[in-house]
Amino acid sequence: MRKRLLIVGGGTAGWLTAGYLAKRLSTDLPGGAAITLVESPEIGILGVGEGTFPTIRRTLKTIGISEVDLVRKCGASFKQGAKFAHWRFTPGAPGPDHYTHPFQLAQADNGLDLLPYWLLGHGGEANWDEVCSPQKKAADAHRAPKLPSHPDYVAPLNYAFHFDAVALAGLLRDKAVENGVTHLMDRVTQVHVGEDGAIAGVDTEANGRLDADLYIDCTGFRAELIGKALGQPYRSRRDVLFCDSALAIQVPYRDEREPIVSYTLATAQEAGWMWDIGLDRRRGIGHVFSSAHTDDTRAEELLRAYVGDVGGDQEVRKIRFEAGYRETNWHKNCVAIGLSSGFFEPLEATGIVFSEVAAGLVANLFPWGGDHETSARQFNANMLQRYERARDFIKLHYCISERRDSEFWRDNVAASSIPDSLHDLLDRWRFRPPTEIDIDTNVDIFTEASWQYVLYGMGWKTDLSARAGAYRYVEDARRAFAEVERQAAFAIANLPSNRQLIDYARTRSFGPPQGVAR
Repeated sequence: MRKRLLIVGGGTAGWLTAGYLAKRLSTDLPGGAAITLVESPEIGILGVGEGTFPTIRRTLKTIGISEVDLVRKCGASFKQGAKFAHWRFTPGAPGPDHYTHPFQLAQADNGLDLLPYWLLGHGGEANWDEVCSPQKKAADAHRAPKLPSHPDYVAPLNYAFHFDAVALAGLLRDKAVENGVTHLMDRVTQVHVGEDGAIAGVDTEANGRLDADLYIDCTGFRAELIGKALGQPYRSRRDVLFCDSALAIQVPYRDEREPIVSYTLATAQEAGWMWDIGLDRRRGIGHVFSSAHTDDTRAEELLRAYVGDVGGDQEVRKIRFEAGYRETNWHKNCVAIGLSSGFFEPLEATGIVFSEVAAGLVANLFPWGGDHETSARQFNANMLQRYERARDFIKLHYCISERRDSEFWRDNVAASSIPDSLHDLLDRWRFRPPTEIDIDTNVDIFTEASWQYVLYGMGWKTDLSARAGAYRYVEDARRAFAEVERQAAFAIANLPSNRQLIDYARTRSFGPPQGVAR
């Protein structure tokens, strides 16, 4: 008998999970798992970010979605990282007003680690993000990461996407159904829990009782299965990450040919920050803030000031969330994925990547033999560590700021709000930079390069003076820095703009022209 999997809830998390597991668990084969997704027609999709990680390319390719479909059906644009303005200093203060977290790793053709040489001053006055990779300058010039001749999901510069979250959920739904997922539009009225503490089935209005071998809770913040039915607690981390509210608005471009920014723009405010995401025909803008440090009226005032007259009388959408996660996300025969599992804030686009991670873990740990407990232990341990490490990375953006202009920023740098694990990392990096020994690829979403970009973008000082004389390849490093500069100029001159590549994808597919070998 086929194993049966029931996903309750749609949206991006539900349909990404359904489409991905349909491929990984071979739903199209007689011996594969049968997957059903039931979602309520009354519940809309909560899109709080519209941004992704580079891992989304592998996920979408596995599901079977092409890049041109993303552009044509989801308004997608190409994202090469995040740009942070006013996080280090108060606006108007002397000093750098921005830094970037590009997706491209630091590169040197000779394999040399350039960071120590930059820390010792051999890379010039520019910030680390600019001297280690051509991506910052290319993205600053609104360039796309690839040429039209590059195949789907292949490029010289690392990238992800921005997209319309509602449209993406629809595209994922269509592909999941094509991959063999059964879709039920119905309302769950009751969740039954058996004497063993596992889910025994769910009742629906139109389809009666539905049961399965494994249930996946994608019901968002409501957590109908893992929380309400099974009682697994949610651990708030508002003691570390203060933001708990967002106001979101969608605005048109002032000019339809206006450049599409190749970053997620994150501009710090007095009690939070603004996101600004450029899609093909509109911008998605939002103000993420701490309700303990400001109120909705002031937050909307700042949002509308940021948007300007292009926002007109566009409606502002209010979102409330609690930064945190469940320490047990797989209990008995139920797994939480998406907002029912955990959420911090849109900063660094961790929301969708956690759904990607969880879907991948379920595919690898799927209890074909019926042993849920063994799979649950490994899943829960892995997800908990991922949440804790991502929490520390997000907190890094706040806790080493030099801003002291509001209570929000003063509270963020208070030692009591910084987890011991992050204190330990910062202590290590006083006399050496982050390296691969600080990263566990089994649980870390962010590589050492990501930590480096944020750490040194925020002005952190790593003192290498005691071993400065041990770095013998100074001239090689200088040549490598010059090569990065050359590559940046080449990228700006040869890559199309973000908008030009999107226009191309509206009518043609990516890859070499027909008749040209790939």
